[in-house]
Amino acid sequence: MIPESGDGRGRRSRSGYRKTEDELFLQAAVEQLEESPSVAIGRESWRVFRIMGEFVEGFDELNQLGPAVTVFGSARTRPDDPVYAQCVRTARLLGEAGFNIITGGGPGMMEAANRGAQEAGVCSVGLNIELPFEQEGNRHADLSIDFRYFFVRKTMFVKYAQAFVIFPGGFGTLDELFESLTLIQTGKIRHFPVVLFGSAYWGGLLDWLKNTMEPAGNISPADLDLFRVTDSPEEAVAHVVRRYNHQAGSEGNSANGLHPPKPGGGGGCR
Repeated sequence: MIPESGDGRGRRSRSGYRKTEDELFLQAAVEQLEESPSVAIGRESWRVFRIMGEFVEGFDELNQLGPAVTVFGSARTRPDDPVYAQCVRTARLLGEAGFNIITGGGPGMMEAANRGAQEAGVCSVGLNIELPFEQEGNRHADLSIDFRYFFVRKTMFVKYAQAFVIFPGGFGTLDELFESLTLIQTGKIRHFPVVLFGSAYWGGLLDWLKNTMEPAGNISPADLDLFRVTDSPEEAVAHVVRRYNHQAGSEGNSANGLHPPKPGGGGGCR
């Protein structure tokens, strides 16, 4: 049995489950104090340095990435699902337009997006997360970075992306969707494009936002314009490119715009 300590690996049981660093970090303070107050306080203080180290590693690895789009979606999507192929195509078209691709580094839609990035010859980034049952990184990520803490990883998704494209997914995908909308709504980040792919999948949620949340006064009608819904890879890419070029032009940054990869060049991560 692996001891629950500062070695970053947590505790593993016979079933294969182990406490992650996120779980240990978020453990209720009263539970920690029941162990030993002095030990608990010391452990928490040292954990700050580990968190800081993860931020530093992410900044160092991604600082020179250039324009990028973060693609989200379910890890459970199979390669024979039609939406998998649509994700590959969307990521490839984004790459051909000059965007690098960032994903959560796992299987399913993440693998599809990383695969599309490789086909386009741009940098294919996978930001992996420590889970109780290990998430296997996919083979289509050229640059893989491992994170222990969800909140550090989520910062990288936002900080280094100029747009989000969100395919059908579960709780994690919804978490990433609504975090991005909250940051835009509250002005914490500039209004970058958020694209929801799959009108049939997202339709029920959108109906609830419009017919329940908005009439209750909990969001404004304009908040429903913070994202675009589409079933077309071409439309998704056109929207992202148009918004990016408009933003770059309004800030006088046209010289730092998109640089599509050379045909057959295979670019990858520079």
